[in-house]
Amino acid sequence: MYELIQVSDKSYYIESPTKIGLVRLNDTDVCLIDSGNNRDAGKKIKRILDQNGWNLKTIYNTHSNADHIGGNKYLQEQTGCSIYAPDINCCFTNHTILSPAFLYGGYPCKDLRHKFLLAQESRSGRLSTDVLPEGFEIIGLSGHFFDMAGYRTPDDVVYLADCLLSRNTLEKYQIGFLYDVQAYLDTLEKVKTMKAKIFIPSHAEACEDIAKLAQYNIDKVLETADKIMDILSSPVCFEELLKKLFDEYGLVMNFEQNVLVGSTVRSYLAWLKDMGKLTVSFEDNMMKWSVCL
Repeated sequence: MYELIQVSDKSYYIESPTKIGLVRLNDTDVCLIDSGNNRDAGKKIKRILDQNGWNLKTIYNTHSNADHIGGNKYLQEQTGCSIYAPDINCCFTNHTILSPAFLYGGYPCKDLRHKFLLAQESRSGRLSTDVLPEGFEIIGLSGHFFDMAGYRTPDDVVYLADCLLSRNTLEKYQIGFLYDVQAYLDTLEKVKTMKAKIFIPSHAEACEDIAKLAQYNIDKVLETADKIMDILSSPVCFEELLKKLFDEYGLVMNFEQNVLVGSTVRSYLAWLKDMGKLTVSFEDNMMKWSVCL
């Protein structure tokens, strides 16, 4: 773990629970794409930098989930590096309490204020083409989390953030976190057609052809939507829907899974309702979801 892997002349990734991109800008300066899941990740990254005599200039975050910005604060304190994150994610990086609050839908209790959902705050600026190194390209990857961004380097390496998950991960957890289902499907359709020297997803193996994995992720989204529709053949409240979905997939409920999967299922419901496939009714002050007849 935390092995530095070179994939082209100037582009690397650090193998960790969330793959971290590293690109050499010249003989001494480098930038990172994300910073890992916590302060310890930041320390291990700093050790790699020191071993190679590299100076960290900038961290470009793909989005503001804690496992992507967790090393920001430590690395910024140690190196003075600048940090940039895309649009809304910039606010979430500067004010990290927004992440668990968004997931929970209110002030998050202590069970949700931990390093896996609540990263340390860092000073982040808003990502734009003006702050990118020469030859870098921002790739819009919306859907998983607000306006998530990927990056293409000058040597044609594409860092794909969380826009797809490995087969093993999806087989284990079944439902990947999503914010906007339609935007996510649109992103995957775009990624399916992309070409690059190599693709580096944050939670899947590096590969030269991403199309099959992108299609597998699309299929899993549609499978989950079908299961939700089947459960809602008769009116069901949200908590009952969530329980039945957990039972169907053999998942185990806890506080963290309740908010992560629960938030995702609400996104599915919004998507299906906006397409005219679901409706809601109110019975005894309880909102129930069902398919449109």
